[in-house]
Amino acid sequence: MGVVAILEVRNLTKVIDTGTHRVEILRGIDFEVPAGQFVAIMGASGSGKSTLLGLLAGLDTPSSGTIVLDGTDITGLDEDALALVRGRKIGFVFQSYQLIPTLTAEENVLLPYELLGGDVKSGIARARKLLESVGLGDRLDHCPIQLSGGEQQRVALARAFMAKPPVLMADEPTGNLDSVNGQHVLDLLLSLNRSENTTLILVTHDQMLASRADRIVMLRDGAIVADEIRQAAPVGRESE
Repeated sequence: MGVVAILEVRNLTKVIDTGTHRVEILRGIDFEVPAGQFVAIMGASGSGKSTLLGLLAGLDTPSSGTIVLDGTDITGLDEDALALVRGRKIGFVFQSYQLIPTLTAEENVLLPYELLGGDVKSGIARARKLLESVGLGDRLDHCPIQLSGGEQQRVALARAFMAKPPVLMADEPTGNLDSVNGQHVLDLLLSLNRSENTTLILVTHDQMLASRADRIVMLRDGAIVADEIRQAAPVGRESE
């Protein structure tokens, strides 16, 4: 039996018409991601990698092409249906954390679960377990302003896994952190990804971070110019 693709992208384009000229941000993107794979999307600034991630996450709409996420073609969905898919199928980690400043760490992590109508009692137990797994079991009642940048990103990691999404997407998740905190957050991300059995798609310009991936997809001028399946299992993951 072949490996099931959790993400299928076909002839994806993104074009912006400025009125005086057309800007092709993405040009004919085609690839599949098997369930459980860790994919790093790389490329220089302006290559289209963050735009691609936004499209894959349903945060933006393509000019043409299709994106099938866990069996659902998200390119034809309205905003309400897209929001439902995002809530159930995608966890997202932003470079800028995107925590709600008036909520505690526990409340920030619990929020996506509550929005899906989950049971509060079991949700609180899972939120606390996730925060403990990222070393913040003693910071449950701290608001973002009371946490360091590294701690805020660890809260964001816990939140991204809260609803048990089949796919986790991350846009430069260590970009605002120093090298020590960045390495710690990356280790936690990969550890959680392994324990939660999640597919990970990550945008980065950091070659060291990308070296931990199962696969590297390289973009240049809006097109895929290299797609490398790495032979060695990344650190912290067992070989299949």
